Amino acid sequence: MSVESLFPRLEPLLTQVGKPIQYVGGELNSVVKDWDEATVRWALMYPDAYEVGVPNQGVQILYEVLNEREGVLAERTYAVWPDLERLMREHGVPHFTVDAHRPIRAFDVLGLSFASEMGYTNMLTALDLAGIPRRSADRTEEDPIVLAGGHSAFNPEPIADFLDAVVLGDGEEISIAITEIVREFKEEGEPGGRDGLLLRLAATGGVYIPRFYDVSYHEDGRIAAYVPNRDGVPNTVQKHTVMDLDQWPYPKSPIVPTAESVHERYSVEIFRGCTRGCRFCQAGMITRPVRERNQETVQKMVEEGVRNSGFQEVGLLSLSSADHSEIGDIAKNLADTYEGTNTGLSLPSTRVDAFNIDLANELTRNGRRSGLTFAPEGGSERMRRVINKMVTEEDLIRTVTAAYAAGWRQVKLYFMCGLPTEEDEDVLAIADLATEVIRTGREVTGRKDIRCTVSIGGFVPKPQTPFQWAGQTSHEDVDARLRKLRDRLRGDRKYGKSIGLRYHEGRPSIIEGLLSRGDRRVSRVVEEAWNAGGRFDGWSEHFSYDRWMKAAEEGLAGTGVDVDWYTTRERSEEEVLPWDHLDAGLDRSWLWQDWQDSLHGEESLEIDDCRWNPCYDCGVCPTMGTEIQINDDAGGRPMLPLSVI
Repeated sequence: MSVESLFPRLEPLLTQVGKPIQYVGGELNSVVKDWDEATVRWALMYPDAYEVGVPNQGVQILYEVLNEREGVLAERTYAVWPDLERLMREHGVPHFTVDAHRPIRAFDVLGLSFASEMGYTNMLTALDLAGIPRRSADRTEEDPIVLAGGHSAFNPEPIADFLDAVVLGDGEEISIAITEIVREFKEEGEPGGRDGLLLRLAATGGVYIPRFYDVSYHEDGRIAAYVPNRDGVPNTVQKHTVMDLDQWPYPKSPIVPTAESVHERYSVEIFRGCTRGCRFCQAGMITRPVRERNQETVQKMVEEGVRNSGFQEVGLLSLSSADHSEIGDIAKNLADTYEGTNTGLSLPSTRVDAFNIDLANELTRNGRRSGLTFAPEGGSERMRRVINKMVTEEDLIRTVTAAYAAGWRQVKLYFMCGLPTEEDEDVLAIADLATEVIRTGREVTGRKDIRCTVSIGGFVPKPQTPFQWAGQTSHEDVDARLRKLRDRLRGDRKYGKSIGLRYHEGRPSIIEGLLSRGDRRVSRVVEEAWNAGGRFDGWSEHFSYDRWMKAAEEGLAGTGVDVDWYTTRERSEEEVLPWDHLDAGLDRSWLWQDWQDSLHGEESLEIDDCRWNPCYDCGVCPTMGTEIQINDDAGGRPMLPLSVI
């Protein structure tokens, strides 16, 4: 049965909202397939504004992967701004996709990609506007399966009450597997109804169904256990790892947005995973092992992607792109290909100790030379040793000096405030580092127009990292340290005016911490915040700390726990964590030992990159049945030998 487009009802409302173009669809490379010819239909949602969501790599990849399959239809949807939400409620227009403006309740699966926990309230808005019951337990066969993925899905417990299913890790292969399960279920007449389908998904061992697990608690509020409440449901759920990225060269035809977006470029992921071992970095931990695309695949992807999109910038993406074993050849070949054209190249993610001027010159051969961004993360060397970001001051000064000497005038340095064991002096050391950058830049160039921007974010301990047991620094302490840093920089008459300071106050980080390490009891907090008007919490102009704290007070009433219990409290080794039944492949005892190894200040133990050094036994390779992948000069795909200690 065909599903009608909602656009005739939506269009009259668009003259009354800001940026109506973001709801119109029709972008270059968007896909609209015949509804009746599809047997399985996905609505893919990035729960933020169109301008943020449309460039999202994960959604773009799944959109292509699914739409390439016969009998499968995938459309995209994003969060609507409050002005349109109000009008949709007034006129009874349900939440829609941007491709064909079909109601998302009509789809078989609503797949949400959570890059950040701050999009949780936007999910509730979408469900409510769509007429889908917010809580999984209240849904019927008429509702889609609400499925979450993305980095935040590695602890989905704070929104477990709202989710039917969760997928951990890479989505390419599991999305197809889920599609086939849904197809077979529908062809067989939907035996067992909604629970029958969810049981089939759970039986794979790779799809987490939250309501198939019961949670019990100790009297002091700690979790006692997670126990499956259905036969055939595994005790732990495994993450998914795509081992051969060359077999998945997506996106081939990226969406070209009709409205301005945060990234207007063709992005190709040159490798996935990271083994640098930064203790704060959830992305690096949960995406192990490293899997590289070879340079031939990258070259073909860029040529096809640029040809199909017309983008004039190519981003070579990964967690640390200069670490690719063939990055020099990749950059040179692409620079040769696009020399004399309007197409520029960029490395959005570069470590200080992996950067070199030869590489930078290849990336800027066509004349484009924007600022360089580096992330020392910690202000002092003691702090960088604690977090295992072993970049010395000499490394940083040598690198930025070379950059200034080669013609760059602007450098951006990213740091975090509130790291474990941090003291005021560690944050004030950021000022010393920045002034030394300006001083040496002026010295090597003989110029006064050298600039350095210092950007600082509040640290949030994340699940599946060595810091998952750490107590989060209070927002009062974070703000006090940032004020001292600001005053130190402003008081420097010689260099201060050449240093820009951008930072976020500590209070949003506390709410992010609550949502990052919370358990199922936090679902009530999320719902209370949404009921009170919470929307677009990742946007400073929409975020309200007071609203969230009031929601926490009401939502956690009678539980014996509060916001501080979830955030600033340090956990013990034996405590059951809300994500312990979700397996990222990392050995829990290894994470704990790495946490202990970080607590010795200047004597904290350094963990080297296991791509080039003996295995440190993090557990990923033997647990996931995977191996580290790099390329050699001959273009083969050798595996580094594993010498597990």
